[in-house]
Amino acid sequence: MPLPRMVSSIAMYLPKSSRWSMTRRRKRPNIFGWAVFGLVLLFGFYLNQVYLPSQPNPFDATPTPTRSPESLETEGQKLFQEGKLDQAISAYKEAIKASPQDARLYIALARIQVFAGLPEDAQASSENAILLSPENSLAHAVRGWALDFQDGKNSDALDEVDKAVSIDPNNALAYAFRAEVLIDSGLFDNIDDAAEASRKALNLDPNLLETRRARAYVLEATANYEEAIQYYKSALELNGNLAMLHMELGRNLRFVQVYDDAIKEFTFANTLNPSDPEPDYLISRTYATTGEYEKALQYAETAVKDGPTEPRYRGNYGVMYYRNFKYTEAVQQLSLAVNGGTTENSFPIQPLTLNDDPRIAEFYFTYGLALARTNDCGKALPIAQTLQSKFPEDDIVLEAATTIIQICQENLDNPAVDTAVPTEESTVLPEATATPEATSTPEDTATP
Repeated sequence: MPLPRMVSSIAMYLPKSSRWSMTRRRKRPNIFGWAVFGLVLLFGFYLNQVYLPSQPNPFDATPTPTRSPESLETEGQKLFQEGKLDQAISAYKEAIKASPQDARLYIALARIQVFAGLPEDAQASSENAILLSPENSLAHAVRGWALDFQDGKNSDALDEVDKAVSIDPNNALAYAFRAEVLIDSGLFDNIDDAAEASRKALNLDPNLLETRRARAYVLEATANYEEAIQYYKSALELNGNLAMLHMELGRNLRFVQVYDDAIKEFTFANTLNPSDPEPDYLISRTYATTGEYEKALQYAETAVKDGPTEPRYRGNYGVMYYRNFKYTEAVQQLSLAVNGGTTENSFPIQPLTLNDDPRIAEFYFTYGLALARTNDCGKALPIAQTLQSKFPEDDIVLEAATTIIQICQENLDNPAVDTAVPTEESTVLPEATATPEATSTPEDTATP
């Protein structure tokens, strides 16, 4: 049978609704749907491969914009002028991170660290500058200055500032620091050289804070306090927010007995650096000089709280207790200064060795007096004998030693008498006179 006829015959027997109908027409493909599907695929690819990789991870720290070392340096200078030394140091450290090969930044940082009372850090910063620039005169000068503020390093400091001068004979800062180092040597023979160095520094650059301060420092050391005051004030004109300068000015005002102004300077220094015990200590000493012993005791206590391991502050605290007739407390604090011991939190306190320092001598003889007042003459009399042998020509110390012996004799002769009862004598202990770093004789007090 021919194929067309066979197909027709088969078709006759198929139901018309059958899906197998050979005459059913095929549907056209949905082009729009396929287009939408394609777009969805394209969007998914873009989202996964392009957009999402470019977005920050929400779990990562947000990046901060990088600042230029120049802007950080400017900020550090501004903070230094405002007396915000800790913040200035942080700004310079950030500038160094941004530009670690710039020796200037290390030198600037070191200078601020000295003013902030961080000489060891200043030494490290200046040494980093020297590593980058071995023949940098400023770097060597600042290193010498930093060394001078550390015990036992005066000789090394002098070598370093001398090297700075040899590298650059016109470096005003090097001469300023050299003047200070020479004074701090304590050698009388160095005073003329120190004076010459301070004048040289001023001639090279009279507008530097350090050159004015160096001149003041030399004048103070040679007991030319009035002139020293003027130079300290001129240094403060360049930066009035440095605690160190206010302390030094206050110290000289105290020497010339302008006590109210001295206290103002110490108080301002305390405001600039509240954690420093030295302003409180000097305020205490000044109030003691004017006979205001209750106030002196208050500031002595604050100094001890801020510097609990410093024996000088303990000694001063004990002296002020004594002058307020609190002998038992005086013995406790003076013993820590003279014999050493531990703080309330078990930190060690090193004893003060008796030497020619009049302040340490005062701690010793006041300790002896307090022991005698509390009838502990077994300890008091050896102190009196030591003072007599060590200071045979010091009228103040000898008078105190004699008083110790007299009190102990009275204790022995009249055991029923309470020698701890306040007497007028105990309020008139002479105030030991503070002396500058370098010792000078009357004929040396002419302007150097």
